[in-house]
Amino acid sequence: MKTLKEMLTQMVEKNASDMHLTVGSPIRMRIHGNLILENTENITPEHINDLLEEYLTKQRKEKLNNGEDIDFSIGLPGTSRFRVNIFKQRSNFVATFRRLRNKIPQIDSLGLPESIIRLLDFKKGLILITGGTGSGKSTTLASMVQKISSDKKLHIITIEDPIEYLYDHSSSIVNQREIGSDTVSFSSALRSCLRQDPDVVAIGELRDVDSMSAAITIAETGHLVLGTLHTNSASGTITRLIDAFPPEKQNILRTNLSMSLIAIISQQLLPNTNQKRSLALEILVSNPSIKALIRDNNIHQIDNYILSGSKDGMIRMDDSILELYKNNLISKENAVNFAFNPSELEKRLNAPSI
Repeated sequence: MKTLKEMLTQMVEKNASDMHLTVGSPIRMRIHGNLILENTENITPEHINDLLEEYLTKQRKEKLNNGEDIDFSIGLPGTSRFRVNIFKQRSNFVATFRRLRNKIPQIDSLGLPESIIRLLDFKKGLILITGGTGSGKSTTLASMVQKISSDKKLHIITIEDPIEYLYDHSSSIVNQREIGSDTVSFSSALRSCLRQDPDVVAIGELRDVDSMSAAITIAETGHLVLGTLHTNSASGTITRLIDAFPPEKQNILRTNLSMSLIAIISQQLLPNTNQKRSLALEILVSNPSIKALIRDNNIHQIDNYILSGSKDGMIRMDDSILELYKNNLISKENAVNFAFNPSELEKRLNAPSI
């Protein structure tokens, strides 16, 4: 069987986004969203142990043996970087490799509208990028940080688990902190960062109540905070944030969130007609009406306000998907499958004007 270096090189050659190594199964790679079998030879416990041995430090082995999973990143010189997650199932190691781009893409190349780029001119507040696994959240976040770093003279702190993209010190200073090696946890790093004179704080993922609370506090105290969440929509993101807190704290949280929130960008990557993937977006911009809805706990009305908020740069997910279909970038089947409201979108797709 191939060495790990050969496998990772093959990932790059095939333009795979992910690779899965599981005992009792052949190597599988995700290419343009589809999980592809790479050979017919099953991975053995001995082989996966040999492949991963170089990266399993004593500390990482202890975490795995205690039932935890581990995250870290590795580089293949001259080829690419990879985010690695290792966990155990049926007493054997399982490894997932996510390919990272060597170069952070320019924000203009991602297909993001100008309204999102303008958000980066805010000096304080909270911008959230959300979506499922593999939706491009980390790439969007990295492109935003790179844009700010290149255009402004600021101090930027990133808190990541693990560090995925490497930033250059250009007009700004970018200090990157990795959980486990540079700091104990997201919440610990966020609590201490206000003593480090940041202008911008980028958080790889808001995972728990402590990190969510700290992010809102940092945004309230005059800093621009960028972060990601595993949620699928703007209204779902707000609900997730609020429901994470005990009931007795939710009213004050709604008030704080309504004052600090700048925007929520929800993403999906849809298989397109060119055997690649196209970006679909929902954008919520926090104008006075949205702030009132959050403060008064009328989250269920947010979707209607997105529909009428185009002048503020808001976009509904299904409108974004419809535009991709009109431009012949995605199939009708994928348009319906990825829609927030499939029946409504199907009617629009079948209308005479489409």
